[in-house]
Amino acid sequence: MSPAADPAGRGVLVTGAGHGIGAALAAAFAAAGARVVVNDLDAEAAEAVADSIGAYALPGDAADPTELIAAARAELGAIDVYCANAGVAPVGGADAGPAAWATAWDVNVMAHVRAAELLLPDWLERGEGRFVATVSAAGLLTMLGSAPYAVSKHGALAFAEWLAATYRHRGVRVHAVCPQGVRTRMLDEAGTAGQLLLADGALEPSAVADAVLRGIAEERFLILPHPEVAGYYATRATEPDRWLDGMNRLQQVLEKE
Repeated sequence: MSPAADPAGRGVLVTGAGHGIGAALAAAFAAAGARVVVNDLDAEAAEAVADSIGAYALPGDAADPTELIAAARAELGAIDVYCANAGVAPVGGADAGPAAWATAWDVNVMAHVRAAELLLPDWLERGEGRFVATVSAAGLLTMLGSAPYAVSKHGALAFAEWLAATYRHRGVRVHAVCPQGVRTRMLDEAGTAGQLLLADGALEPSAVADAVLRGIAEERFLILPHPEVAGYYATRATEPDRWLDGMNRLQQVLEKE
């Protein structure tokens, strides 16, 4: 592991860390010796996670991270690793409604953009920084039953790729974390589509966090806690009609449920 990839002593901010993957990421970084700030809209959950791992809680809305990042810097001295983990998954298609589409775009994409805008000046001056985006396999593939989630997660992946392509030579490292099903509240709330597509093979959040730390140690951009996603992604890229036929068959199964 390169010194830059070692979490020990690093200042880490994890958004959406009151539950699920975010809580597991915060715990994994803390166990590896990082100094961790736990953020979540749910203040009680953020405090509980922070207390359990010896971290610092900063409740608030990560969609506008201006105050959050300023407060985390005051606590940590510097933010070395930013985990853009907070996300929403409204159900529905083109008819999901303007509010659902706007929220998905704001939280799943623009929160990352706003955070990067605030973080990059310091990182570029120091010549190092690490942006970890919880994207989901939906960003590589799609998510039946939730067009806002699928589309916004594609946006999150595209922004992470752009950050990596633009700033890698200047010391900014970027990771896109793309699990399939994970045993979280989001999976519980995903309805029939989520249960049919994701429940089998769903991982515990701690397994995703372990995969993230391994991916960071290996300096991998794309982190796939479910390795089979690589094959699906390759089929989507090289045989799109075959892939779409398969997804449509799953859609037809969903419509019979």
